Amino acid sequence: MSDFDFDLFVIGGGSGGVRAARVAAQRGARVALAEHGRMGGTCVNLGCIPKKLYSYAAGYGQGFAEAAGFGWRVAAPPALDWALLKARRAQEIARLNSVYDGLMTGARVRVLRGHARLAGAHAVEMSATDGGGASRHTARHILIATGGQPFVPPLPGGELAITSDGMFDLPEVPRRLVVVGGGYIGCEMASIFHGLGAQVTQLYRGEQVLRGFDDEVRDFAAGQLRQAGIDLRLHCDVARIDPAPQGARRLTLQDGGALEADVVLYATGRRPNVAGLGLQALGVRQGASGAIEVDEHFATSAPGVYALGDVVGRKELTPVALAEAMTLVDHLFGPAPGQAARRMDYEHIPTAVFTHPPIGTVGLTEAQARQRHGAIRVYRGDFRPLRHTLSGSGERALVKLIVDDASDRVVGLHMVGEDAPEIVQGFAVALKCGATKAQFDATIGIHPSSAEEFVTLREVSRT
Repeated sequence: MSDFDFDLFVIGGGSGGVRAARVAAQRGARVALAEHGRMGGTCVNLGCIPKKLYSYAAGYGQGFAEAAGFGWRVAAPPALDWALLKARRAQEIARLNSVYDGLMTGARVRVLRGHARLAGAHAVEMSATDGGGASRHTARHILIATGGQPFVPPLPGGELAITSDGMFDLPEVPRRLVVVGGGYIGCEMASIFHGLGAQVTQLYRGEQVLRGFDDEVRDFAAGQLRQAGIDLRLHCDVARIDPAPQGARRLTLQDGGALEADVVLYATGRRPNVAGLGLQALGVRQGASGAIEVDEHFATSAPGVYALGDVVGRKELTPVALAEAMTLVDHLFGPAPGQAARRMDYEHIPTAVFTHPPIGTVGLTEAQARQRHGAIRVYRGDFRPLRHTLSGSGERALVKLIVDDASDRVVGLHMVGEDAPEIVQGFAVALKCGATKAQFDATIGIHPSSAEEFVTLREVSRT
């Protein structure tokens, strides 16, 4: 290893890159990490964390409206201080940036500020952003963990739209917001900014939002978005965007219709962040979307070069990137003393959509279960949560279990409703352990709670 400057050179200071760098250094490796922006990547700076903070803010707006049903009298209508919310969010993000910096310092990882590119076998070239000029470094192993970035399809006037990266620091909450896209980011932003006071229209060219989720969950969630007041339009796409008076935007739709908005958000997917990395020159194979192709050990087609996280386009979730990083470090430098080497398992990965109400899901969709197992049993419940018997809200909740008939194992668990992510996280452990429907039935519920519905479902809805 002494023939190289470093044992591991990480390109990208997001969740996966930082975890790999820190743990490898703790195992005794000499590690460098290159990052041209703020530490923490998309999740900390422009994704999970600010999104969840704004989701909380939107929830308070809903809570004020519902409080009257519980006897609270508010003397004056509550008002959102958008500037204060942005400032408080920025303070928290800055704190997290410093935490990530501290993790690198504590692990003795050398952090290089600037843009990095592959410069040959086991070599990286840096263009520093701190005035340090260009530099070249060698490493036994190079890890690409550069994440992804929002993608706006080409259309006339597309430059008048913004992506999710620009939503957190808008000068003001838009009076009229159009969200183009039906994925989880589009649905979350539509729900959040509706809760913050915007009039929201969401456009999706497909037959239903949240493609890839369970079909019944998709339909139920769409109904809840509409009931909340979001104008959700399916089979609808934008032909062009033009400037309108007073800084507004005019959207011409494919069907000839038109809309005006103060802000147009395009949430039409993300692409791997691979520009300028020098992949082609080194023969690193990529998929059609630019995603870096890797094997089960996250090795690319170039010797000594690895990649993980959103840039490989498998499961684009922060906890997945963290798990992939730990698996890679075990493979390259050996597991921690007394531990077995990790292997990445993409089964039973829980996920959430922070709409209002939120979605939590783990395991197979109903369609996937039918394809994999054939005979299945579906249990489901659709109810009005206890909170809303007094709140005056018409919000409902959905819980759903999918059971493999042959083994009685619960292979899919889905929920739309308050606290769904918190509830489903716990049940994800049960599915990972292979829990059966009989074991669910034998478990005593916590009453009154929405979570207890999962252990009191008795009637088969369909087979």
